[in-house]
Amino acid sequence: MPSRRVRPAVLIVLFASLLTLANSAAAYGDDPEKPPPCSPVTAFTSFNFSDPTKIDNKWNPLIPGTQFTLNGQADRGGGLLPHEVVTTVTDLTKVINGVRTVVILEKDINEGTIQEAELNFQAQDSGANIWNMGEYPEEYENGKFDGAPDVWIAGLDDAKPGNSMIGNAQLGTPEYLQGWSPEIEFLDCARVFMMQQHTCVPAGCYENVMITDERSPLEPESGHQRKFYAPDVGNVQVGAVDDPEEETLVLTKVSHLSPDEMAKARQEALKMEKNAYKVNSVYRKTQPITPPAIVPGPLGG
Repeated sequence: MPSRRVRPAVLIVLFASLLTLANSAAAYGDDPEKPPPCSPVTAFTSFNFSDPTKIDNKWNPLIPGTQFTLNGQADRGGGLLPHEVVTTVTDLTKVINGVRTVVILEKDINEGTIQEAELNFQAQDSGANIWNMGEYPEEYENGKFDGAPDVWIAGLDDAKPGNSMIGNAQLGTPEYLQGWSPEIEFLDCARVFMMQQHTCVPAGCYENVMITDERSPLEPESGHQRKFYAPDVGNVQVGAVDDPEEETLVLTKVSHLSPDEMAKARQEALKMEKNAYKVNSVYRKTQPITPPAIVPGPLGG
């Protein structure tokens, strides 16, 4: 685990931040229609995205063909059980709220059985801030599709995009919005919690790690998640604070998919979108996913 030792000056900053968060949480209450107590690091405008699908943020690069596997445990109602999250950065894109996004395929597996599969849509602005532009999560019961009630898409039904990662991360940065949908009562906020940490997980040991603290103001009883980001790698560890699910994860493998594996991931994502158009009225308002351009080979090849 990373060291919690910090300099006294940093302790003062953290203590002040905790007081601010406590006061804002008390004032916020549980009304999903209220403006959120956190804001994106910069105002959202589609004109601020010069190359949105090139996501090379230092703390969370999302390069098509990369797959991250995190393993750990979580209590999803049956006690602490083995838990796995597999995240694949596809080469598919989708335009949301005027911005072309990268399609991320994520699978949430509990005790060997899929519990949730999700398409989420990420884009990077000209300041290297990564924006979460929406999510299509499917729920499963005993491995079978059981609905998709928690879909949100930026620009539809008053849903607002947020920052899944910020470009200029440093201690003292104000708490920032990660996404907000009053329609489904989804709201996440995050802040930089610690920096220059060290951690070791099965995939390797990492220096200069940044830890973020995430919370949902609408569900204070859900506790906090602490996510560990290694430079030029991404999320390598997840810890829980007062989280009833006690979800903890560590990065066990980073893979670079072969063309056949990438084609399979692409097919899975497109199959999910096909289902999304059938089962969700919000998703039906979106433009279809765009496959990657096919680059022709040499003549006669």
